[in-house]
Amino acid sequence: MFSKILIANRGEIAVRVIKTARRLGIRTVAVYSEADRAALHVALADEAVLLGPAAATESYLDIGKVVAAALASGAEAIHPGYGFLSENPAFVEAVRNAGLVFIGPDAASIRAMGLKDAAKRLMEEAGVPVVPGYHGDNQDAAFLKVEAGKIGYPVLIKASAGGGGKGMRRVNTDDDFDAALQSCRREAKAAFGDDRVLVEKYVASPRHIEVQVFGDGRGNVVNLFERDCSLQRRHQKVIEEAPAPGMTDAVRAAMTGAAIAAAKAVAYKGAGTVEFIADGSGPLRPDGFWFMEMNTRLQVEHPVTEMVTGFDLVEWQLRVAAGEPLPVQQSDIRLLGHALEARLYAEDPANGFLPQAGRIDHLEFGGGEGIRIDAGVRSGDRVSPYYDPMIAKVIAHGRSRDEAIDRLKKALDGTHVTGLTSNRDFLRALCRDETFRQGRMDTGLIDRNLERLTAIPRLSEEAILIAALTGSDVDVAGPHCGFRLWGEASHRVTSHAGEEVIERRLVLGSGQVRLSGGAEDVLFEDFAFNGRDFSARLVRENGSAGINAHVAVDASGGRQYISVLLDGETYDFERPDLLEGEDAVHHHSGEILAPMTGVVRLVDVEAGVAVKAGDRLVVMEAMKMEYTLRSPRDGLVDAVFCTEGGQAEGGAVLIRMTEGAVDG
Repeated sequence: MFSKILIANRGEIAVRVIKTARRLGIRTVAVYSEADRAALHVALADEAVLLGPAAATESYLDIGKVVAAALASGAEAIHPGYGFLSENPAFVEAVRNAGLVFIGPDAASIRAMGLKDAAKRLMEEAGVPVVPGYHGDNQDAAFLKVEAGKIGYPVLIKASAGGGGKGMRRVNTDDDFDAALQSCRREAKAAFGDDRVLVEKYVASPRHIEVQVFGDGRGNVVNLFERDCSLQRRHQKVIEEAPAPGMTDAVRAAMTGAAIAAAKAVAYKGAGTVEFIADGSGPLRPDGFWFMEMNTRLQVEHPVTEMVTGFDLVEWQLRVAAGEPLPVQQSDIRLLGHALEARLYAEDPANGFLPQAGRIDHLEFGGGEGIRIDAGVRSGDRVSPYYDPMIAKVIAHGRSRDEAIDRLKKALDGTHVTGLTSNRDFLRALCRDETFRQGRMDTGLIDRNLERLTAIPRLSEEAILIAALTGSDVDVAGPHCGFRLWGEASHRVTSHAGEEVIERRLVLGSGQVRLSGGAEDVLFEDFAFNGRDFSARLVRENGSAGINAHVAVDASGGRQYISVLLDGETYDFERPDLLEGEDAVHHHSGEILAPMTGVVRLVDVEAGVAVKAGDRLVVMEAMKMEYTLRSPRDGLVDAVFCTEGGQAEGGAVLIRMTEGAVDG
């Protein structure tokens, strides 16, 4: 076994590998960029090496720097994690040419499966079912459009070197093909350095089911059952689970058999995932699934497989890379209950899932039986605009699927993220969705129910009162709170919840506090706050009930931010600096702002041009994804403050407009 390894990755990925290495007595070397100097993976590793600037191309993706760091540190092997260089055959060759061990498959296996078009031709030769489409070398736009027409719409355009939903577009009609192809190629070039694409048939009601395989390079390959990854948005996985709902013995045998055949076709060594698309319009069938791609690395969602088999896949990776055979045979691998994984991201579901960057003021996870948290950040850390905005993975295991879903929801209910917006409430809504709970989902479930799943909960008067008490100078735990010789203590409370201005009256007296001015009056007594936990008795006409909440208070820039976690819902309030006046929330009705720091890829307008509501103005790329900024109304472009290829800071003014009608 190795005595020291370098982990060529960051965040949650590096933390995950460090934990297993530490358990096995292996010392770890972290690498980091200037943006990650204070990152959790740097703090946890035994050593850390600075690679370079924040941009991944100058740090984490620089093969020479990573290999040099491993040699200088005395590491014997490099674990690539997942993402970045993990599926780059040139990196594998550079590692081995330096006399180091690559903890993963051979370069030949990665190369064979790395390009989707070549991989699908190889799978056809191996007898693995493949989705109909064009997987050839001709990249002429007109030719690809003709091929799409032959296949029949809808089709998917996919980056040949892609993965993770990057460089993928569904096209419904011939008229939409050209724009979708251009966008797909730009995104693929930015994410993978390769703008080649393939075109294939879009399967109606598709389910995304993948099989975890593991080979030891000696001809032994096993499967660790399947995972269902059908809950997706923008072709990116949101909640994954194992085993797949509705899976029969016959379908499992056919699918795992195809996955083993795929792995053996490339003499696979290490952890890999063979991904299939299945027809979800009815029950799963042995002849109703097709090969999509093979990921020649450990997957983000591997914890659900670990939870239902009891094995540590990172440990297997280390042992196989060190020359050991597979630790078990296929007959030793059994299913143990059900597991789900929810990806907690810094993103705003109510605003098109726009990634968020900034400081995490407070981060606390819900626990409970069967819960595992894989996180790469802590309270006080920053989510960088340069990398994936994942906060953590919340994993739940239960004896049944229903129990696992209930445990996942409970853990999400108790998770509190403040400082930036997260998708926590969206994940909770998915856990409540009846179609999902019945196991009848497909990859379109989220899109079909997006408005309901991203609905913002109605403001709670109890939460408003809790925020008013914990964010004020009132000593809610003091014995004389609200005491007056005559009458009651009363004052006005003003705050903001998003765009809504909240004005209420707070009345204190005789050991009670009442909030009035809202939909209904709320009365508390016996209230207490220790700086984090709030408790009180909620007094009603028919009696009283206990109420408990978690509260995070942050004051910066003269303003106060209060986040209340009550009954699983999060309510965020801002109390502005009174010196700024009542209009403390600034609106830029005539300005198009950069939603976050990123690169301007396209500018479609110039000063003096008239635009209509919905017209495309600017295309930005941030956190490996493209975002199109459109005109919110008819008007005239006054000025353009950005250029193609230029960097734009989050909040910067890109376009200034004047409102008005547009002729024609």
